Amino acid sequence: MSSTAQIGVTGLAVMGRNLARNFARNGYTVALHNRTASRTRTLVEEFGGEGDFIATETAEDFVAALERPRRLVIMVKAGDPTDAVIREFAPLLEPGDMIIDGGNAHFADTRRRERELREQGIHFVGMGVSGGEEGALNGPSIMPGGPVESYESLGPMLEKISAKAADGAPCVTHVGPDGAGHFVKMVHNGIEYADMQLIGEAYQLLRDVAGYAPDRIAEIFRTWNTGRLDSYLIEITAEVLSHVDEVTGKPFVDVVLDQAEQKGTGRWTVQIALDLGVPVSGIAEAVFARSLSGHAALRDASRSLSGPKAAPLPEAEAAAFADRVEQALYASKIVSYTQGFHEIAAGSEEYGWDIDLGAVSAIWRGGCIIRAAFLDRIRAAYDARPDLPSLLSDETFAREIADAQDDWREVLVAAVRQGVPTPGFAAALAYYDALRAERLPAALTQGQRDFFGAHTYRRTDRDGSFHTLWGGDRSEVAG
Repeated sequence: MSSTAQIGVTGLAVMGRNLARNFARNGYTVALHNRTASRTRTLVEEFGGEGDFIATETAEDFVAALERPRRLVIMVKAGDPTDAVIREFAPLLEPGDMIIDGGNAHFADTRRRERELREQGIHFVGMGVSGGEEGALNGPSIMPGGPVESYESLGPMLEKISAKAADGAPCVTHVGPDGAGHFVKMVHNGIEYADMQLIGEAYQLLRDVAGYAPDRIAEIFRTWNTGRLDSYLIEITAEVLSHVDEVTGKPFVDVVLDQAEQKGTGRWTVQIALDLGVPVSGIAEAVFARSLSGHAALRDASRSLSGPKAAPLPEAEAAAFADRVEQALYASKIVSYTQGFHEIAAGSEEYGWDIDLGAVSAIWRGGCIIRAAFLDRIRAAYDARPDLPSLLSDETFAREIADAQDDWREVLVAAVRQGVPTPGFAAALAYYDALRAERLPAALTQGQRDFFGAHTYRRTDRDGSFHTLWGGDRSEVAG
């Protein structure tokens, strides 16, 4: 078999198939491989007219079809299936070839794989891909990590197939070494969880407090999408809320079971944040909200719990309340992105990745699920101050949250009064208030820890660690 394919894709489920088609549409010859050969043949039969494909049935033929340095994209389930594919193909490759994992792998697995394959002279690229099946086909946001040398060969191809921002810039960059790409994709998904939770809370408030029907709320979201909340998630929310179920004639959102599922990346984001000591309370609340929604038996057993009996607002007050919800949603979204970028910065420092936060925000402007107009401003903030400690330290974002905070607080008061759960909004405001507080109750926490465990504490007026002899005369000694 002649070596004519510039890139190969193994694993031809929806994402792999569409990514292969994207490469072919952009002028690359693509070698195809799948454990079930019929899926390979089907792809060529259905989409062979879109470009040049080389269908293969064996691992040996697949590798033989690739030009050197070979570029082999894996699009299979994370975990053991990915390791199995690597074990199958790595012995067939030569030094300088590259294996590119485009799945949602855990970044720690990516670091391990990169280290192991490096010993064989094979470049391993952990590549985050966001945008779903449509993005994979028409242009995703791509977050590759791995050796910088691999990007010199692979980068131009990824830039060609990626989404393009409004200014024409490709939504891809070399994120950093080993697991950096998959780490950033993980946090991207965590922010996505928080964003979706906040939008869901806004919907619930507009429905239960303002008294609006789903089609009216859809129009409100469409209006919001013309302003500073302009984003893919706001756009599709309006579409979902305006959809009417064909069978029942009811609003679609009313016939869907209210139990949200998750695939794990949001949970990973929170787990790793705990390891790094980074507060991502908004993302955590979004993960827990999905978890709670799925505990049907627990929810059923709690239906009889008492709550307030407030009626929806009158029409005149409802319109003003909707404006306040927009303020609360925008402020809370800023906090979610703030927490996500903080985690990326902490991971970059912990693992020596030197991630450019401005570049990350730039490649999220198109193709990905969390693409939003205000990412341009996030990029500008980090470009102006690469050492920016927090997005809330940026003058523009700080001013906008200051302007929004009264309405933000009023929305939460209304939510509590009406018994509408808003864990995302509440966590975001608590984070904001904790950052700006002169003193936190952590001082009391340290006193308690010293009392029961002699864990010591530090003082505000002199250096060092100290311990109070709580069981004795309560004098203070050096810790």
